[in-house]
Amino acid sequence: MGETIVLSHGSGGKMSHDLVAKGIVPFISNELLDRLDDSAVFELTGRLAFTTDSYVISPIFFPGGDIGRLAVCGTVNDLAVVGAVPKYLSLALIIEEGLSLDDLKKVMRSVREAADEAGVFVVTGDTKVVNHGGADKLFVTTSGIGIIPDGVDISGSNARPGDKVILSGTIGDHGITIMSQREGLKFDVPVVSDCAPLNRMVAAMLKASAHIHTMRDPTRGGLATTLNEIARQSNVGIRLVEDTIPVCEAVRAACELLGFDPLYVANEGKLVAIAPAEEADHVLAVMKKDRYGKDAAIIGEVISEHPGKVTMTTRLGSIRIVDMLTGELLPRIC
Repeated sequence: MGETIVLSHGSGGKMSHDLVAKGIVPFISNELLDRLDDSAVFELTGRLAFTTDSYVISPIFFPGGDIGRLAVCGTVNDLAVVGAVPKYLSLALIIEEGLSLDDLKKVMRSVREAADEAGVFVVTGDTKVVNHGGADKLFVTTSGIGIIPDGVDISGSNARPGDKVILSGTIGDHGITIMSQREGLKFDVPVVSDCAPLNRMVAAMLKASAHIHTMRDPTRGGLATTLNEIARQSNVGIRLVEDTIPVCEAVRAACELLGFDPLYVANEGKLVAIAPAEEADHVLAVMKKDRYGKDAAIIGEVISEHPGKVTMTTRLGSIRIVDMLTGELLPRIC
């Protein structure tokens, strides 16, 4: 193989087999994948969760991760926030002609590291190569399957008045990191993406409370959009308290400079949980013990007033409406 990907690597012939055998499989090898059959064959019992997502982020490498880590974490988190224990992933690559083979291997190493951290296996996949200009270096699609334990019922439609809203940490880190990379912005304190698998923290949360009603990971559209989705699904109001929402100072400063509201900036390693008031402090304490939840905070509550809407008590004591994101704040963020 050459040092860059060429169209022949997608031909299905010898070069395709060499690319898979030398540039992909060695980095994510496991018993199921190594069979290289047309489908992965395995056994699962119980209720299953299934999800899929595509990743077109630019740039493909960024502080705190790359497109490979992002793809694994994103799919793992989508399974985790419905209460599932993630098990198996598929990985499909669309590679642009001219991509460095070293860059592909670097991405695959990140895939393996993130999968190992989350305790999941990539068991099947696909690779295609398109003409130069037909993509942007590398696009990734991942799908995942997880098992939902008995008694777990988590949905965006389950929020109830009186519940507390818990956020796992600072918001806006991922979106500002990608923006700074694209625009060449420098900050006194470096901004790093929060890209992380949250399934182990979720497992601890569910062990602490069997009554968590709702969980979501606020990715594109940010925290504001996610909470609006929940408010509409559950037909409830959500009232936030601005002073309680964690935002790191570098992200806050960057948002002020760029004219962004952190509530609408993307995250890739955060979750919002809605739990009964009497159990919220216990859930919060468990989250804070996890390295990805050390900055967790209770940021508001579910109310019966203004169903389908999110409002916020500001630092000045006034009430503002927090609407869903309109337009495109930052394209190709994930």
